[in-house]
Amino acid sequence: MTNTDQLSGHLQWFKELGVTGVSREPAWRQRGYITVTLENIRAGLGDCTRCKLHDLGRKQIVFGAGDEHAHLMFVGEAPGRDEDIKGVPFVGRAGQLLTKIIESIDLSRESVYIANVIKCRPPQNRNPENDEVETCQPFLFSQIDAIKPKVIVALGAFAAQTLLGSTETISQLRGKVYEYRGASLIPTFHPAFLLRSPTRKRDVWEDMKKAREVLNSSG
Repeated sequence: MTNTDQLSGHLQWFKELGVTGVSREPAWRQRGYITVTLENIRAGLGDCTRCKLHDLGRKQIVFGAGDEHAHLMFVGEAPGRDEDIKGVPFVGRAGQLLTKIIESIDLSRESVYIANVIKCRPPQNRNPENDEVETCQPFLFSQIDAIKPKVIVALGAFAAQTLLGSTETISQLRGKVYEYRGASLIPTFHPAFLLRSPTRKRDVWEDMKKAREVLNSSG
C-alpha cells in the first residue's frame, strides 16, 4: 500500500465519522473540530464489508470491550470462535486467563479496555492477512486515540509485530517498553500460548509488573 493509498483511506475514514474537511490552521486543530469517541468509531465501522472476512464465515464484528477511559489497554490478534459467537473479545479459556492476569496487578477486567488488531474472525483462526490488517488498522488506531491509554499491552507475536512493524519474535520483543501513539507499549505472550506453555507465566508476570510500574509512575 502506497502513502497515497494510506492517506486516501484515512480521509475516507474521517468522512465516515462526519468530518467534511481539514485545515492546516492551528485554530482548526485547537478548537476540537474532530472529537472521536468509541461510539462514533463503532458507528463508522457499521456492519463492515470492507475486507473479505465478512464473506468468509464471520458471525459478527468484535469491536472491543471495557472502560472507554482506561489507562491500560490490551491488544490481541483477532477474535476466535467464542468471541465470534458472543461479540466480545477474550471470552474463551484464553480470556479467562487474561482476566486473571489483569487481576494479578490489582485491576479488574471492567477497568481496562480490550481489543484486537482486526475485528472479525479469520476462517479456522488463521493469522490475519496483510490486506485485512491494512483495512482494519485505522479502526484500532482510532480506538487507541480515543481512549488515550497510558499503557498498551500487546498480546502475542502477531499483535506486537503488527503494532511495532517488526519481524522480531515475541521473545525478542518482550522485556522492553516502546513508545507508541502516545502510550507505553509492552509486548508479552498471548494467554492462549500460556495455556500450552504454562512455564512462561513467570515472564508474563514480569511484563505485567512492568506495566504496573509504568502506570503508577505516570500518575
